[in-house]
Amino acid sequence: MNDAASVRWEGKFLRVIQEGRWEYADRVKTSGAVAVVAVTEAGRLVLTEQYRIPVGQRVIELPAGLAGDVAENAQEDFAEAARRELLEETGYEARELRRLVSGPPSAGLASEIVVFYHATALRRLTPGGGDAHEDIQVHEVPLAALNAWLKARMAEGVLVDPKIYAGVYLIAQSARP
Repeated sequence: MNDAASVRWEGKFLRVIQEGRWEYADRVKTSGAVAVVAVTEAGRLVLTEQYRIPVGQRVIELPAGLAGDVAENAQEDFAEAARRELLEETGYEARELRRLVSGPPSAGLASEIVVFYHATALRRLTPGGGDAHEDIQVHEVPLAALNAWLKARMAEGVLVDPKIYAGVYLIAQSARP
């Protein structure tokens, strides 16, 4: 936030900043966000599904979350946040984790930067499902059938986070020589 910006409202998790005529959201008490493109040995993409209050619907997403958002993890490394969120939400541990790219998912609305990771050599340790305030359903979808599966879910009225498509593109591009 620069000198010309002012905080218009601040809550427990967000603040709204006005800079000139522009207003945007800024997360408080976090260093950023992570999204994990987790692929099993069998070529299945691990996805999460949960009800999202802001859109009033269930949303299918990559496993994701915030880095440094709780006091004991204030200095948390982004890779550690990715590992923690993957395990918490899906029950999978990644023995291999590679940073893909980082950038703003909604640059016109929020200051948040998301770091994408590719997780492989997965091992299922728990059923997943998130923490106490989350109700996450875990899906494992064959990459070869992903588009058809997502299209069918959209036809059922479930929203699909476009970061899924970005993540799949990123791992496909990184696999090229």
